[in-house]
Amino acid sequence: MVDDQPLFSAGLKMILRSQPDMELVGEAVDGEAAIRLAEEVHPDVMLMDIRMPLLDGCAATKHITSSSSTNAIKIIVLTTIQHDQAVVRAIQAGAAGFLTKDTTPEFLLSAVRTVHSGHAVIAPAITNDLLRDYTTPTAVSSAALDVLSAREREVFKLAATGIANTEIAQSLVLSEATVKSHIGSILTKLKLKNRIHLGCVC
Repeated sequence: MVDDQPLFSAGLKMILRSQPDMELVGEAVDGEAAIRLAEEVHPDVMLMDIRMPLLDGCAATKHITSSSSTNAIKIIVLTTIQHDQAVVRAIQAGAAGFLTKDTTPEFLLSAVRTVHSGHAVIAPAITNDLLRDYTTPTAVSSAALDVLSAREREVFKLAATGIANTEIAQSLVLSEATVKSHIGSILTKLKLKNRIHLGCVC
């Protein structure tokens, strides 16, 4: 279990320890500690928060799932973040599940068992949103990018690769707020519904 919120962690531990077929074998409070835990303990399933100090959950998930020594570990991202970008980042990082922290204990336990058996799980409400938003993406022609400023084009090129605002900000030496503002402007100018469509350029 990887989470930096003590109160939430305490409740989650009680839920997991109440199950005769589950054993809590380790805890971590940041992404770097999560990687060490994975390497040392090799749990079957990890519950991973996204927003954490030192290294966020998606980055930690990507490291764990891409390493030959830990890639057998199944990871369920469990977070308060519900927007599409977070779901896509988690899936791209290799997560086998994505749940929000308002899920019921019963659904969480079912998800752990489902992921352990080799299947993927995404919260039903999130699945509906993804199907609605992403099944028919709108292609953007290269010529349409002419409406963007030079800086917006830089942000566009990075965002189209699927990286997070934090990474874009670091790459271009901008604040996250500025990157978020540029993303909003780009979506408006290109008449796109969400940022996943930024990769649909022809």
